[in-house]
Amino acid sequence: MFERLADLAIRRSRLVLAVAALAVALMGVVGAGAFDKLKGGGFDDPASPSTRAANVLADKFGGETNLVLLVRSPDGPVDAPAVEEDGRSLVAELKQDDRLGNVVSYWETDSPDLRSEDGRQAMVLAHVKGDSTEQRKSAIAILDTYSGTYKDTLTVRAGGGAAVGADLSNQVVEDLILAEAIALPLTLLLLLIVFGSVVAALLPLAVAVIAIIGSFAQLFLLGSVTDVADTATNLTTALGLGLGIDYALLMVSRFREQLAAGTSVDDAVRRTVHTAGRTVAFSAATVAAALAALMVFPQYFLRSFGFAGVGVVAIAALSTLFVMPALLKVLGHRVNSGRMPWAKSRRSEARAPVWGRLARTVMRRPVLTAVPVLTVLLLAASPLLNITFGTPDERVLPEDAESRQVSQVLREEFGGSQDSAVFITLDSAVEPAPLASYAERLAALEGVERVETSAGTYSAGRPVVTGPADSALGRPDAQRITVVSSLTPKSEAAEALVEQVRSVTAPPGTDPLVGGDDAVLVDAKESIAAKLPLAVTLIALSTFLLLFLFTGSVVQPLRALILNLISLGATLGVMTWIFQDGNLSSLLGFTAQPMELAMTVLMFCIAFGLSMDYEVFVTSRIKELHDQGADGETAVINGLGHTGRIVSAAAFLLAVSFFAFGTAQLSFVQMFGLGSGLAILIDALAVRGVLVPAAMRLLGGSAWYAPRLLRTFHARYGLSENGPEPASAPEPVSTPGSAAKTRDGARDSTMV
Repeated sequence: MFERLADLAIRRSRLVLAVAALAVALMGVVGAGAFDKLKGGGFDDPASPSTRAANVLADKFGGETNLVLLVRSPDGPVDAPAVEEDGRSLVAELKQDDRLGNVVSYWETDSPDLRSEDGRQAMVLAHVKGDSTEQRKSAIAILDTYSGTYKDTLTVRAGGGAAVGADLSNQVVEDLILAEAIALPLTLLLLLIVFGSVVAALLPLAVAVIAIIGSFAQLFLLGSVTDVADTATNLTTALGLGLGIDYALLMVSRFREQLAAGTSVDDAVRRTVHTAGRTVAFSAATVAAALAALMVFPQYFLRSFGFAGVGVVAIAALSTLFVMPALLKVLGHRVNSGRMPWAKSRRSEARAPVWGRLARTVMRRPVLTAVPVLTVLLLAASPLLNITFGTPDERVLPEDAESRQVSQVLREEFGGSQDSAVFITLDSAVEPAPLASYAERLAALEGVERVETSAGTYSAGRPVVTGPADSALGRPDAQRITVVSSLTPKSEAAEALVEQVRSVTAPPGTDPLVGGDDAVLVDAKESIAAKLPLAVTLIALSTFLLLFLFTGSVVQPLRALILNLISLGATLGVMTWIFQDGNLSSLLGFTAQPMELAMTVLMFCIAFGLSMDYEVFVTSRIKELHDQGADGETAVINGLGHTGRIVSAAAFLLAVSFFAFGTAQLSFVQMFGLGSGLAILIDALAVRGVLVPAAMRLLGGSAWYAPRLLRTFHARYGLSENGPEPASAPEPVSTPGSAAKTRDGARDSTMV
């Protein structure tokens, strides 16, 4: 297959580039509409009790409250005649808005719970209609219409789930634009430093741009057939930019290496595709396998990252395998054009660069060098012992976001908000007496301030208001019960209350469904915990299989899995120390809170996949040298000597694309960017630089062990980099005391 790819690039290079240009133009047209296809949210399980409760509420009661308008009178209490008149006028306009339903206000109900303690603010509750996409669009338009000053007497600010979702959607786009504006120039600068040539530096960036454009096209297509989270744009652009550069960097480096050895352009293209191209294909497969595991989760936030992630990996790999060889064929020796001033005097030692010397040092004293690194990584992972999880709320927004400010006021100045209440739906007829008894038992639970039903309002286990307190809460075929508490939303106590509410005996013949934000969190934890073992198993099995096919060893996949888990534990531990414990919060500008559950799972899968990316980069070269007859120590030293600079350069470039999202205003996007970037650097520097050579030294010859049956299987079906050679000179295998030279005896001064 790789021979055919090389022949296609050599014989039809200009045709390949013309078709690629046409495809990119088409993807650009299609991808322009991607944002209109994406949805907010996606953190809940569609089959969970909380989601089913929300569906019943939407079908029979017009939907739950997801918009809270906080109305303030600057001149007096909200009960003043002039203020009340304007407030009722505002409510009348809201009720006439077709985008809203279930509009309830203080001025209609006289409920003290809808008025602030100082009497100067009142709540208007409403439900924004439609699915998540329609709610997002409607909420943005509603906020533009009603937020601000109303009739010069009232100030109106918006909060609630719909307002938070609108602010999140706007912020995602702003964060994406800023991150890419930072990442692209920095990436180009780093590529110039790495290659020392303008043309060579632009080639990886060209592939990265193709991957980014392709990622938006696939988001449009995916969003047309399934639910895709709007934050998937952040992943696909960062991943497309990083992997496109990674893969192209490997190809360009190998091509320049072949040219420097005196190989013809055609033979250099063949060997580059045969070796580096094969590595790119396997690397893409390992990354895709890790991301594909996200598809087992029912939350479309995670599933969409699985679909989109696999797609962008495939686009980056295909563009590298098809477009890059054609570009290299057309450019030939001009790939080194535009040499930078510092490159003229730079001397590159192919056999013994810093990475080769580091590998030799580690292999001489593997235990002495590995133990300190392992100690630091395990210490970094220690905060995981106290990790807690949550789901996104208004606290992920910057402090000046209006919806966040409103939510804070509701918690501090109102006696328990219905916006954050637990609600129960009974999808059947219920007599008043059993309903009242059920409400009394609910009201007796610790932390509950009141329970509102169609039979009355209850507090401390006793009725406060009896009779049809709110007939809108009851129907002949269904009942809605609102449980308002004084507990901090999404706290351990609030989660415990959900479990207590679910344990209370319901009226006979009913099937109570408990919903609300706290119930969504409880159900999300249970749902992800139920699917996590399957996802981890799929990642481990697919990784083991791919690495076995690549290396022919059963030990190498196990070694890779263990080292990856150690580096990932360190990464997640540091993120917990920062984002949960609040360290660096003033510097990064976020509010400490429990680790976002879905984003933590996502970061684990992405970081694992990218770690395997570098595993394949390094192991492929070591295996190639090992198969050429080098002993274990020489293969590792020369393998790292050849790939160490590429891996470190690729890691820094990929980390830049992720670290750029550290500038985001959304805290969970910050965590995703910083965590992914840190995982890449830990893996490329600590794991590949120290732990891999130490492990290889300690394993010795058993590092390449496989049972005879599996060796036979691999000999027939394995796809390691050391397959049939193209028509080019093989590379020399140097020993630790020799120097690899080019054919004319001069050391290569352009090789990366």
